[in-house]
Amino acid sequence: MTPAFSVCVYCGSRPGLNPAFAEAARTVGNWIGQHQGQLVYGGGKGGLMGIVAQATLKAGGRVVGIIPQALVEKEWANHDCTELHIVDTMHDRKRMMAEHADAFLAMAGGIGTFEELFEVWTWRQLGYHDKPVGLLNTAGYYDRLLAFLDSTIEQQLLSAPQMQLIQTGTEAETLLKTLVTAAGMSPEARLDGI
Repeated sequence: MTPAFSVCVYCGSRPGLNPAFAEAARTVGNWIGQHQGQLVYGGGKGGLMGIVAQATLKAGGRVVGIIPQALVEKEWANHDCTELHIVDTMHDRKRMMAEHADAFLAMAGGIGTFEELFEVWTWRQLGYHDKPVGLLNTAGYYDRLLAFLDSTIEQQLLSAPQMQLIQTGTEAETLLKTLVTAAGMSPEARLDGI
C-alpha cells in the first residue's frame, strides 16, 4: 500500500533526560502510523530514533531507515524497518532522506539533529525544495535556540521571512497535521478527528 504521506523525522540517538522526549517520539510515531503515513529517519534502533520507529510500526505505518555503513554497528541499525537502506556516507544518507520525504520534523536531539534541521531549512530558503519544515519544541527544549534565532533577526543576519519557513509547535499532533496539510499529501478528510 502506498503511504498517504512521508515525514522525515530528525531526533536523538539517545533518549535524553526528560521522559517527555520519549513520550513525544511515541506520539509522533503513533500519529504517522494511524494516518497511513511513512516515517523516514536515520535507521537506528536506539534512543528517540528507535522509539519513533517502533511506534510507527506498531500503529501500522511504514518505516524507511537510512544509515551509513560506518554507523550500522555504532547505532545498532534497526532491522525491523519496512525498508532499511545502508549507504556509504552521511551525505548519501541525508540526500536519500530528503528525497523520500514530503515534510521534515525535528524533535529533541543533539548535534546531528541540529545539523540536519539547519540543512533542510537552508535548502528550502535557497529554493532546493519547497517541503514544509517543522520544529517540535517538547518541554521547552528549543526555547533558547528560538530566542537566539530571534536575536539574529534583531541583528539583521536572519530575516523574518526566512524564519517563517519553519513551523514551530509544542503539540506533536497539531504540528504534524500542519506539516502534512502544507505538503498537500493527504486529503483533509483523512485528518478529521485529530
